[in-house]
Amino acid sequence: MAEILSLSKARKAKARVAKEQVATENRIKFGRTKAERQLEKAQESLETRRIDAHLRDPDGSEG
Repeated sequence: MAEILSLSKARKAKARVAKEQVATENRIKFGRTKAERQLEKAQESLETRRIDAHLRDPDGSEG
């Protein structure tokens, strides 16, 4: 004898799986870890400080 299925539960489970698949694709496409974001911010800060260190007049006023 076949097992009785609730069609609404099956439909919701299928939708859940599809939603998780889309979320996984978005994580791969757009997601970065917190460590990656912090590293990028630190690198940008370092680059800015290096450029500023080479300026002839750091405060921007001309004499």
